[in-house]
Amino acid sequence: MTDTVSTGEVLIDLEDVGMSFTGASGERLNVLENVNLQLRDGEIVALLGRSGSGKSTLLRAIAGLLAPTSGQVSYRGEPLTGTNPGAALVFQSFALMPWLTVQDNVELGLAARGVAPAQRRRQALDAIDRIGLDGFETAYPKELSGGMRQRVGFARALVLEPDLLLMDEPFSALDVLTAENLRTELVTLWATADFPTKCVCIVTHNIEEAVQLADRVMVLGANPGRIIAEITVDQPRPRNRRAPGFAALVDQIYGLLTGRDTALVAAHPDSSTPFATPLPDASVGGIAGLLEMVYGSDGRADLPVIADDLNFELDDLMPLVDAAALLGFLLVDSGDVILTNVGANFTNADIQSSKKIFATQARRRAPLVRTICSALIGSADGSVRADFFQDLLERGFSDEDAHRQLELAVDWGRYGELYDYDTDSGRITADPAGLTLEK
Repeated sequence: MTDTVSTGEVLIDLEDVGMSFTGASGERLNVLENVNLQLRDGEIVALLGRSGSGKSTLLRAIAGLLAPTSGQVSYRGEPLTGTNPGAALVFQSFALMPWLTVQDNVELGLAARGVAPAQRRRQALDAIDRIGLDGFETAYPKELSGGMRQRVGFARALVLEPDLLLMDEPFSALDVLTAENLRTELVTLWATADFPTKCVCIVTHNIEEAVQLADRVMVLGANPGRIIAEITVDQPRPRNRRAPGFAALVDQIYGLLTGRDTALVAAHPDSSTPFATPLPDASVGGIAGLLEMVYGSDGRADLPVIADDLNFELDDLMPLVDAAALLGFLLVDSGDVILTNVGANFTNADIQSSKKIFATQARRRAPLVRTICSALIGSADGSVRADFFQDLLERGFSDEDAHRQLELAVDWGRYGELYDYDTDSGRITADPAGLTLEK
């Protein structure tokens, strides 16, 4: 396979694809919006984004497992009306049948296609040999390591000789060394002349993984999911993570995934709503720990370096960055984070002073915290039922997300001594030490 961006035949064409679902309370949840994408013969494409960007939903639309709410998905010029006949999926969770042997698991797709037993056996053994599991044909999944079970998943997909190999976070359930080994083997297989697949599309939240594997990285924004950038990776394989060009691409993508929303919040901290600017899923302790790391790097740190030092993935690190930026403790500049003066003051303060700084920033810049404070000030006795906020939040979030938003707001408010929550009464009560109740 070539190491340059493919100009080959279009295998998949997505035109203005949108996807929405109805939540438990009847609300409309938009997962994807106006997605336009082509997958071509001769390329590996990575779909990269944070939680909520609709990566896996998009992959399932390509596979024909989900029909788009709007727009159209075509395979080789024909609109998909069901399962994509030219695609095979590899899952994060391996999805093996525990009562079947390795060979039987690999033969499943062929059996579903009505392939004769003798031919099934021959093709399955060839696929098992290709992915390096010779000698384990009669083993059961429980006898295999995680890496070996994922190899079975690869073999089960490749035995179908699909045009499109679709991979949904295939390495994220594996330990670091096993995942790196399988990535290397995937690149080696891709380079062989008899590799049966014409295009690989991989969903990931790992930026380095995307740059290591892909010819094109499609960067998705969230809520709803949409493509915000297309990054071409023109470096030859195998790729060196320490090469300046590799690091520059990683930094560029980090900037894309962190720079847009935080810049908007910084520009309008007082005017956003709890729906437009949800609270990032981050604890106060996690935020403080991140700030300490940045402070220890003279107030400016490289996000990929922090992620590497902490052995974090993108989805682990980004909520902390988002929360610190929302609160005005950090600024995000491409792939770097910069400690603000108020962030430095928070980091260096004693516990009581840090609580006061956090309370001031949260009340001014975190919309849901500000909303709760306003409601408490306007109440007759300085308390409000938590169900009131839960009901309001469910008009813009799913039940689960609304509950999590309220949990975060309570945790942040408690730390800043703005208010407290009583589980027995189900009421949020103003803390006189932190929240002035004058109307």
